[in-house]
Amino acid sequence: MPAATSEIVADLDRLLEPERFQDYCVNGLQVPGPAQVQTIATGVSAHVELFELAAREHAQLLLVHHGLFWGSGVTSVDMLLKRRLQLLFDADVALAAYHLPLDAHPQLGNNALLADALGAGELTPFALHRGQPIGFIATLPEDGVSAAELFTRVQEVTDRVPLVFDAGPARVRRLAIVSGAGSDYTADAAAAGADALLTGEPAERSMSQAREAGLHLIAAGHHATETFGVRRLGEYLAERFDLRHVFLDVPNPV
Repeated sequence: MPAATSEIVADLDRLLEPERFQDYCVNGLQVPGPAQVQTIATGVSAHVELFELAAREHAQLLLVHHGLFWGSGVTSVDMLLKRRLQLLFDADVALAAYHLPLDAHPQLGNNALLADALGAGELTPFALHRGQPIGFIATLPEDGVSAAELFTRVQEVTDRVPLVFDAGPARVRRLAIVSGAGSDYTADAAAAGADALLTGEPAERSMSQAREAGLHLIAAGHHATETFGVRRLGEYLAERFDLRHVFLDVPNPV
């Protein structure tokens, strides 16, 4: 049986509490579509290739981590945005996006799921963004794992070789995790007693910051570290509303 789009979005808003975050983007429904949903598609970032894949799957709702609208809002519709919107309109696909609320969620979020995939637990909220934590400090069991073993685990769970600034201790027990562009939390991770910081993409200053802070900085890809939450959210919705779910991965080396 199909589910109401409004009911699905309301459930997401209840679960992820976007009102708690001062985000860079619009969280929630960004582009309206059909009133009823039978197939939900999920993907990391809103763009033409993802929209075409969702249309081929006959999805009525596309849920992403990185939506279309950022900053102060749309002041004009250029040709790129026109094409993206036209694809959604022609296929009658609704678009919803959840950014920081999905990073931060303690069960379905990118950072919590990364911790779980790496065998870490005991999550402590970390990485304040305008007063709200968006990451976690996770504890690896017993006396932790060797740094080399951690780097290998990260490669396995993200399916890509991470960029590593190997400046921390031989064994890692406390791991700070902030997916995406979280390298500027290096000093915060060190102050919190972390042995390593796992994030997506580094800044140019990241190497010196990691060395001076005395911790490992592991950059496993912005895209690769943010496939976890949106896929799990789609699985959650499929189970809760008895929907078909398909995760659409458009690989991105960044």
